Amino acid sequence: NRTAAQAVGINVKVMLRLAYGLSAGLGALAGILIAPITFSSYEAGVMLGLKGFSAAIVGGIGNPMGAVAGGVLLGVLEALGAGLVSSGYKDAIAFLFVLMVLFFEPTGLFGHKASERV
Repeated sequence: NRTAAQAVGINVKVMLRLAYGLSAGLGALAGILIAPITFSSYEAGVMLGLKGFSAAIVGGIGNPMGAVAGGVLLGVLEALGAGLVSSGYKDAIAFLFVLMVLFFEPTGLFGHKASERV
């Protein structure tokens, strides 16, 4: 809440610049760390982004620890799928699992239904 922060004496412009710079730095660091692992090219980020979003969906959008658990679960399923069937199907196995979770548990494995009273 920018107005409340400004009311208690926080310089909002400086905080916004710091937040933007910190997020850019963390994104750059993540890119530096992931590039050697994935032998990445310019289009590699799309699949990584989709898998990260899928992990958040499986775990439950509002639950950060659920997203971590969803990521671990998707990673294990991909590794098992690559070992049991052709490794070309590992992405399909992960996304089919996401579809099954959404079909049977729309809020994710660790999410909860939110009711809003008006």
